[in-house]
Amino acid sequence: MSNETVYLLLPEIILALAATLIYLGGAFLPARGGWGWLSAGSIAAAAWALNGQATPDAATSIVSGPIVVDQFATTLSWAILGAGLLFTMIAARTSRQGESSEFMGSLLLVLAGLMLVVLANDLVLLFAGLELISIPTYVILFLGRGRGMLESGTKYFFLSVLSSAVLLYGFSFLYGAAGSTDLVEIRQALVTAAGAGRAWFASLALVLIFAGLGFRLTAVPFHFYAPDVYQGTTNPNAGLLAVVPKIAAVAALVRVVAVAMPGVERLGWQVSLALALVTMTVGNLLALQQRNVRRMLAYSSIAHAGYMLIGLAVSFAVAGGATEATHFDGLGATVFYLLVYSVATAGTFAALTYLSGAKQLSSIDELAGLAKTYPKTAAALAVFMFSLTGLPPLAGFWGKFTLFTGALGVDARNPDSSGLWPWFLALAIAGALNAAISAGYYLRIVGLMYFRGSTSVPEGRGGLGAAWATAICAALVIGLGCRPGPAIERANVASKSARAMAAGPKVMPDTTANLLSPAAPAAASCDPPRRGAVAGK
Repeated sequence: MSNETVYLLLPEIILALAATLIYLGGAFLPARGGWGWLSAGSIAAAAWALNGQATPDAATSIVSGPIVVDQFATTLSWAILGAGLLFTMIAARTSRQGESSEFMGSLLLVLAGLMLVVLANDLVLLFAGLELISIPTYVILFLGRGRGMLESGTKYFFLSVLSSAVLLYGFSFLYGAAGSTDLVEIRQALVTAAGAGRAWFASLALVLIFAGLGFRLTAVPFHFYAPDVYQGTTNPNAGLLAVVPKIAAVAALVRVVAVAMPGVERLGWQVSLALALVTMTVGNLLALQQRNVRRMLAYSSIAHAGYMLIGLAVSFAVAGGATEATHFDGLGATVFYLLVYSVATAGTFAALTYLSGAKQLSSIDELAGLAKTYPKTAAALAVFMFSLTGLPPLAGFWGKFTLFTGALGVDARNPDSSGLWPWFLALAIAGALNAAISAGYYLRIVGLMYFRGSTSVPEGRGGLGAAWATAICAALVIGLGCRPGPAIERANVASKSARAMAAGPKVMPDTTANLLSPAAPAAASCDPPRRGAVAGK
């Protein structure tokens, strides 16, 4: 591994070292309230390191060993660090408990794994990053004393192992089809091998990879673990499960399936479209029947996975240079929707955590009359519910708008995909109908808070960190709704950057070695290599 690769991995190294320090410190030191602060400081240090590594433009990428740095990786890395800080605040109350160091250390490792996934340019590193997410998640789910938490952790563990095995099996077929684990080389090999008899291997790999990542995305029929696991764990843990695996799954699907596997576009849009339609419909219909708030949000999470798959289907349908034909890029719409969904979902679980006490708030009926007892928290929850429903002018509306517009414009100025118009028209209509169905259970919570008398008053002992996380998420949802343009543009640029990397990345020379060499010119800069210092745009 070159010095340049180590430097570009500095944010992930900081997070991993901090996690190790927290683990060791928790074993020997009695400090309880300090681990949350140390976790937040480590995330800030990783953000400082990331900020010092400027990003190349959308047409240029930095490839160094098994990693690639582009707008896609940087955009999601910032989102990951932001989500990590929010969940550190949400779980700050655990700093008063004996398991604080285990939770905070595991959270930092999860963030490091996520950032490795978005940087991965190799199947081996991608799989290692996914496992670095999964293993600390097992630890987080097993923390606690309740029988329900142990049961939910056990279910997640065994099903996660099964999904990893399926994913690895899919990677093996992809390696067999391309003869390499490097994503750029895989794409080039599949382009060269078109019609050479290896397309069957790539198609089988596509199905298996969808199955393996479908578990993390909670796409039907790989969703069945989610309601039981969400119900059996705590609100902070459920929030982490609702956000983190989806970021990992979307990043992996973009890197491997949507970008590095040409020649399987027809099967890709068919699988994505079918999964999107079934997933959002099953998730919304079953959420209507739930009375446990975490179980309801689990089915809500399943439904939102279906919405995200709409963008992936669009990206397959207009593969190649045709993504410019639609006003909203399919992958860009998926990335933007992932971001706005993550903010609203993290805010929802932050509010539930704040309202909880020694006993987790679980029943929807416990929110009745909340507008009178906790008016600010009720207002924030209402904002999150409206955004997840897709009501204007909040961020969730623009998320759904970009997805549905992309589906409706799939054949615009693109004759090759004109025959797909009826399918994507039906998909957009089904998405709109599902958004209307989701209003049934989201607005039910708002109605309970504002139009029902309270039967019990929530304890409201979740901590100041959870309260601040709720306020920050509410402000972000409102702000993105009022001014969505820059975020949508950033998501589209990230998508185009990922495609440009696979089509032919421009590699930054190993300037680190030159800087460290005693023979370097006197005029050479003493600054470390920056991600923006890219050769040959």
